[in-house]
Amino acid sequence: MIIDAHCRIGDGREVSLNPADLIATMDALGIDRAMIAPGERCTAYDNREGNELTTTAAVQSDGRLLAYAVANPWRGRAAIDELDRARDAGAVALAVDSTLQGFDLLDGLLDPLLDFATEAGWFVYVRTGTPATALPLPLATLARRRPELPVLMGKSGATDFWIDAVPALLHAPNLYGDTSYAPWDTVLNGFLAEPGIGAGRLVFSTDSPYTVPFAEVDRIRDWPIADDQKSAVFGGNLARLLAR
Repeated sequence: MIIDAHCRIGDGREVSLNPADLIATMDALGIDRAMIAPGERCTAYDNREGNELTTTAAVQSDGRLLAYAVANPWRGRAAIDELDRARDAGAVALAVDSTLQGFDLLDGLLDPLLDFATEAGWFVYVRTGTPATALPLPLATLARRRPELPVLMGKSGATDFWIDAVPALLHAPNLYGDTSYAPWDTVLNGFLAEPGIGAGRLVFSTDSPYTVPFAEVDRIRDWPIADDQKSAVFGGNLARLLAR
């Protein structure tokens, strides 16, 4: 089974993606399921609209799409109420974008949302790659504070902060790398070569619609690793996180 760990649906600032087109792409590439988050505006501001978009799409997809919930932590108790409502509607994980939502990963503002995710049995996707509020090493520090909570390092620092992805994964054993945009040297000489990381700590993602999904799938299929390791990256590792 191939599970795409992160796509954004709805209207974005530069590009948009609707669920029907996403599923058509999944069919063409052999992707069985995909995790969906809302676009930038709904992640930052209109959380209710975004969560309704993703949970409705998930319900209508016959299990092909799985919804992330979003809530801006600046909203305080209202953010937790929104996550609770999204969970009741079918959301299965939390998506965080500290750059869009306007906070630093280590300033404590996110803690109540992480408490909720832990109690709900969710993992947390956190987009990285934008200085100064969304970088791999601060995320690793945050993950170490929450050893019981699996954290997916969205984009693994792409593009300018790939150099920090491997040290971040070594620093926090509950942190997982995202394969989207992954340069060949980082994969072979970093992720896969390090005994403390390996295929068991990597999760496949296309980051659609911001990438070329075909290239993201083909990248993993070309990796010179065993089939069971590819299966873990393509879907096994994420399936385990979803089954918590």
